[in-house]
Amino acid sequence: MNKITQLFNIKYPIIQGGMIWCSGWELASAVSNAGGLGLIGAGSMNPDTLRQHIKKCKQATNYPFGVNVPLLYSQTDEIIDLIIEEGVKIIFTSAGNPAKYTSNLKKNGIKVVHVVANKKFALKAQAADVDAIVAEGFEAGGHNGFEETTTMVMIPMLKEIIKIPIIAAGGIASGNSMYAAMSLGAEGVQIGSLFASSVESSAHQKFKDAIVNSGDGDTKLLFKKLIPVRLLKNEFQNKVVEAERECISKDELAKLLGHGRAKLGMFEGNLAEGEFEIGQIAVLIDKIKSVDEIIKQLIDEFNISSTYMSGIQF
Repeated sequence: MNKITQLFNIKYPIIQGGMIWCSGWELASAVSNAGGLGLIGAGSMNPDTLRQHIKKCKQATNYPFGVNVPLLYSQTDEIIDLIIEEGVKIIFTSAGNPAKYTSNLKKNGIKVVHVVANKKFALKAQAADVDAIVAEGFEAGGHNGFEETTTMVMIPMLKEIIKIPIIAAGGIASGNSMYAAMSLGAEGVQIGSLFASSVESSAHQKFKDAIVNSGDGDTKLLFKKLIPVRLLKNEFQNKVVEAERECISKDELAKLLGHGRAKLGMFEGNLAEGEFEIGQIAVLIDKIKSVDEIIKQLIDEFNISSTYMSGIQF
């Protein structure tokens, strides 16, 4: 056991990313049943829908699971109250100030983890008394940091200043990369893209197929005038690339993005006009696998790396 497996009472230090439109109760319960920590992604759910997913997840697993809550939405207060009411014991927060909710959550016996992309917010999260942080590197999909700091740089940088456990995220798609992240000082890993393409993911099949068929350089970090987000190549991504090349204004970019673009792509499978949020490691995903297969392969590869590296002498 390590600090993360002890903190969450799980078998493996593997956390599934709480991705919008991908992370419903089926994915979360499958990850928890396989020994990791499954997260329901509240970012794409209204309170009633989230309550249904929490109740179904409770029925589908006897193991710990949590909820990922982006703090930038108007219904955040209601979502937090619902999580407390439903007795969920783990919450991952992102995209906002963790100090606003952490104290109340911990008073209700809830473990709190906050996602950060730089040193400044890592220190703020630690000061807010969260139980751990997720250090998400530039390679990750979805919303990202302005600094474009990679996971391999961020983990040792934060290890020097952060006393609470660090969970590495971004660019992790194998047991080898999991071993690398933990060698740099992480206590566990959070994996998104690999689980987004899994059998149990609630993403549309066309999105999963697009992930499998993606190539080197097909993802780009865009919308830096708004909130940086990594997108997979399609017609919409091409439009955004061209618009940014022409240096259009922030308001024009917002108009181009519109509303419901991620749902249109990731959940409804519109290959042309939808927004496909995915990490750079999409290029390493060549098959849609079940959660059980994914976690077994991660652990097998991790153990091989651990055995191999401990035997090397220079």
